Amino acid sequence: MEKGQISVQAENIFPIIKQFLYSEQEIFLRELVSNAVDATTKLKTLANKGLYKGDLDDLSIEILLDKEAKTLTIRDRGIGMSEEEVKKYLNQVAFSSAQEFLDKYKDEAGIIGHFGLGFYSAFMVAGKVEAVTRSYKDGESAVVWSCEGDPSYNLAPAEKDSRGTDIVLHITDDATEYLEESRIEELLNKYCKFLPIPIKFGKTTETIEPEEGAEDKEPETREVDRIINNPHPIWKKKPTELSDENYKSFYNELYPLGTPPMFWIHLKIDDPFNLTGILYFPRIKNSFEVQKNKIQLYSNQVYVTDDVKDIVPEFLTLLHGVIDSPDIPLNVSRSYLQGDANVRKITGYITRKVADSINDLFKKDREQFQKQWEDLGAFVKYGMISETKFYDRALKFALLQNIDDEFFTIEEYKEKIKGNQTDKNDKIVVLYTNDKEGHHNYIASCKDMGYDVLLLDNVLDNHFMQHLEYQMGDLTFVRVDSDTVDNLVQKDTTAESILSEEETKQITDLFTQVVNNTGHQVSARPLGVGQPPVVVVRPEFMRRWKEMQALQGSAGGDMFGDHLNVVINANHPLIAQQLLQAGENKEALATYVYQLALLNQNLLKGEQLASFVKHSLDLLVKN
Repeated sequence: MEKGQISVQAENIFPIIKQFLYSEQEIFLRELVSNAVDATTKLKTLANKGLYKGDLDDLSIEILLDKEAKTLTIRDRGIGMSEEEVKKYLNQVAFSSAQEFLDKYKDEAGIIGHFGLGFYSAFMVAGKVEAVTRSYKDGESAVVWSCEGDPSYNLAPAEKDSRGTDIVLHITDDATEYLEESRIEELLNKYCKFLPIPIKFGKTTETIEPEEGAEDKEPETREVDRIINNPHPIWKKKPTELSDENYKSFYNELYPLGTPPMFWIHLKIDDPFNLTGILYFPRIKNSFEVQKNKIQLYSNQVYVTDDVKDIVPEFLTLLHGVIDSPDIPLNVSRSYLQGDANVRKITGYITRKVADSINDLFKKDREQFQKQWEDLGAFVKYGMISETKFYDRALKFALLQNIDDEFFTIEEYKEKIKGNQTDKNDKIVVLYTNDKEGHHNYIASCKDMGYDVLLLDNVLDNHFMQHLEYQMGDLTFVRVDSDTVDNLVQKDTTAESILSEEETKQITDLFTQVVNNTGHQVSARPLGVGQPPVVVVRPEFMRRWKEMQALQGSAGGDMFGDHLNVVINANHPLIAQQLLQAGENKEALATYVYQLALLNQNLLKGEQLASFVKHSLDLLVKN
């Protein structure tokens, strides 16, 4: 038996690995299975090059649990190691055989490992680790390497009939969860679900149907090894090889309880970096937070993370699916990204690909695109607000929907309304509502004026409108209840009042007393034909500012309370004739008319509403 010292730079390398190198203890299984995949991939590469003449046979990887012996074994039938290779690769921390092999056969081998530290992650859960290995090379004997978590090791001859390596972990008392079948299955599903080599774990039962002509025989059942991964995920295939059902089935594999997606994008790029993947567009509507962090990041089919904010723009985190790239720079434990120029290039590519794919869908079938806009619109608006490169491309397919369920691109809509809805400052005024039913009277007044009204009721629409105003400069958004209808699109012409200045002051003073709120502004001016005696409106700037503050979770929106403008229609007969002549009933009549205006805005509540109803009933009884 040979004894020796592992070559390390510091005496406490094992405590460092155990406590600081890996962010999560469970990573050890990913690392060891990845190493087994590497060993198997190396053998396949050598066989393809004619450098290995033997039979490949079964190249699957096995995960074996022995609760009684307290061991977890990862077994591969790959390249194995000779005694000299064991000394070279296992006894020198951070000397990666994967990197050496990749340098030699870089055009043919899809090797996962890079850092040479993955093997030592085993000591996070094992007090003792054994590697029983035999090289694929003829004439090499099997050896067993063992270590108990310190810089000393034992190396001795071993009995092993076949090539490959068994990594045997003697699980410590504080890590016995990794002796539970359910826990190991959970980790294999998380980290190894799409590794390119079949992984066996546990048993399953399969049914063998009788051969043709032997229908009188009963089907037979037998116990077989259970393959727990999908070695050939569809993102590694060409889009021409796949049907819609393939994509839908894969989505269900990723998210078994998920609602079917609207559509998907197949990513594939070879230069200047390698990246494949499939991104699905979920039906999100307004449920943003529920949808985030559903993209899984892989490196050579090894799961890395579902926190991809460093590789995709914020708005793309609403998508679901998979991104796989060997060129994504990872930290030494392969747990998160390290930012560099490659990440920025990948981010830019994904943004362009998503925008171009959406535009293709829009051009191919606009009618179907419009049907999906309720779900897709939130995503597109989010992207336009947050990502300049996406905004520029999205102008071609971003849609505006009016209350009559007609759809327009932004330029189409500007062209539609500019003739009738351009104000005295040459700004195109886009009128909108976020409550089609609640704003019925205001919308009706707009239609009487020949105006068109958009429906903007998404949680992002405040930000979206503001962004369009800033970016375009020639349009402004105004909600239908933010002013009287004749002042929504401000013109140079104004109606002439039939009240004198003194009468106008009397009316204004009366309603100021009735309103009795310093936060509300009271004014009297002549309104158009058909307008009510009093109109209560919410100034666009103040209301929009409050709503944006509320969306951001800020209390600043309550700083000025509910700011309203109360506009008295100076030319309405009820004001110009009856109210001015009402004598001692003047204040009661003004209060009633004001409360009608509040009711029209759904602002009459509580005690005020009860008083209004009682007063209305009293009037009915008197008459």
